[in-house]
Amino acid sequence: MIKVGITGSLASGKTTASKILSSKRGPLFSADLAVKELYNKSSFKSLLSKKFGIKKNQIKKTVKNLILKDKSHLKKLEKIIHPLVRKKMKKFTLKNSNKKILFYEIPLLVESKLMKFFDVLIFIKSKKEIRFRRFKSKKGNKKLFSILNNQQMSDKKKIKFCDYVVVNEKNLKILKRDLNIIISKYE
Repeated sequence: MIKVGITGSLASGKTTASKILSSKRGPLFSADLAVKELYNKSSFKSLLSKKFGIKKNQIKKTVKNLILKDKSHLKKLEKIIHPLVRKKMKKFTLKNSNKKILFYEIPLLVESKLMKFFDVLIFIKSKKEIRFRRFKSKKGNKKLFSILNNQQMSDKKKIKFCDYVVVNEKNLKILKRDLNIIISKYE
């Protein structure tokens, strides 16, 4: 089994790249999707409600506001979320252990020191201005982008740990071509 890790900075196009890579090739684990699933669980909402003193029905909105008010809340949140996402990732790997190739989209792969878990690491790169436009188009704001972006390691540092760098600044056709060239080596 080959485990392919896909990472990159905030709004670089990791999700799009991950879907292209995994399409008709193998199952995809998305850390972002795993986090969204956590936010829908009442047990997780109760945990955050107790930890941050917020109402269960306002968790997502209030958590975003807490991070905007004090970025130290992001670290507290990551300490709760990351172990739960890793647990889901391990279950995904076990469930799909008979597959030839598995794909993992993990934004903080390098920051979380998960490099040794993967056979191939692909970094999706985009200029900050392009990433901010993408983030903003999904109802994000400049302050939140800045906080989340600054929590991540620089592209230059992360790239050192990756096998491939795919620049995602043009169009979908070019992105598909570049990704298919890489993944064809492992099929």
